[in-house]
Amino acid sequence: MPGSLRKPAVKKRKPRSAAGGSGGILTTHVGSLIRPPALQKFLAAQRDRQPYDHAAFAACLHDCVADVVRKQADIGLDLINDGEFGKTISWSRYVLERMSGFEQRNSGEVGMPAAVVGRDRREFKEFYAAYDRSQGFSGMTGWALTGPIRYTGQEAIERDIKNFKAAAKGTKAADLFMAAVAPASVAPDRIDEYYESDEDYVFAVAEALRDEYQAIVDAGLILQIDDAYLAHTYEVMVPPKTARDYRKWANVRIEALNHALKGLPEERTRYHVCWGSWNGPHAHDVELKDIVDLILKVRVGGYLLEMANPRHEHEWRVWERVKLPKGRTLIPGVISHTTNVVEHPELVAERLVRLAKLVGRDNLIAGTDCGFAQGPFVERVHPSIMWAKLRSLVEGARIASRELWPRRAAA
Repeated sequence: MPGSLRKPAVKKRKPRSAAGGSGGILTTHVGSLIRPPALQKFLAAQRDRQPYDHAAFAACLHDCVADVVRKQADIGLDLINDGEFGKTISWSRYVLERMSGFEQRNSGEVGMPAAVVGRDRREFKEFYAAYDRSQGFSGMTGWALTGPIRYTGQEAIERDIKNFKAAAKGTKAADLFMAAVAPASVAPDRIDEYYESDEDYVFAVAEALRDEYQAIVDAGLILQIDDAYLAHTYEVMVPPKTARDYRKWANVRIEALNHALKGLPEERTRYHVCWGSWNGPHAHDVELKDIVDLILKVRVGGYLLEMANPRHEHEWRVWERVKLPKGRTLIPGVISHTTNVVEHPELVAERLVRLAKLVGRDNLIAGTDCGFAQGPFVERVHPSIMWAKLRSLVEGARIASRELWPRRAAA
């Protein structure tokens, strides 16, 4: 790598430097972008089990994906995606509609799953009581497992890939990525009426997810694995359980993820870990230094980590003592989705330069802390601000590239 995350999925697609040459820091984001109102109308009908025009929905989805891909390319992002526009419910729960064995028993109920309720929500319960009502989540709770897990989402993933590749044709993006959920983040609060053990369940999920992972890679796309629950679950478990209990829980899920990734080219995969990443207090997030060894066990080509928001920005210093594995790329968040303040490009550049000095300029790609919309009806910031932040990301990476490749910039 850098990784081959910099290499094109199609021979005709040449990597474009953030500095304008063959070197420089490329730019990307975590994936989930704010859905346009026209698409939300169809998604709301699906959520509410209301009739809708299926042909009109397909046409709307196709057009919305084309628009969001064009916008990413126009502002100069290098590694782009489809905005995750084809997903329902949320960034993780979408897959429950692409697997057999699951059923929702309180369809449409608004609320957050028990697996999210940790020390932060207990300490700031008045804040969350108001906050959750504004977030646009539904269908998050009440999932039961009643039979064997099998992947049934072939038609949906093929549709999403087709729409995305058609939209990206002719763009100057260096490469294309598509996100999928990690086994640890699939219904961690499920009611399990089928599998005898937690480990049996997790590996069944991993085996099913292999189909989606394989489809994405076979299509020539970079596979991004999203795993918010890996870090956030520490806060939920500890206390009353211990850090040792948590690490045992996490190791099972990392083994399951590596099982799902087996045989896929590491250089075409990347792993995103956040702390739930809603714009709340996060006063009890586990420190990156305490879990970075677990994250680096995942056999992928790149790691996307929060490093822009006020709770985690200081953790760039972790890389002063932790060595990035050879052939891997660090993709730090240098833009936060938790505030409507648009980061100055010089600040973005500063964040990138200090990390480049630790992990190497060729092992760095500029990213965002998390997605700007964790579900179809979620907006962490206003859409106009989302695009302004991404433009600042691109400009900041260009500034950093000129500093890190001074001879190339002078030429």
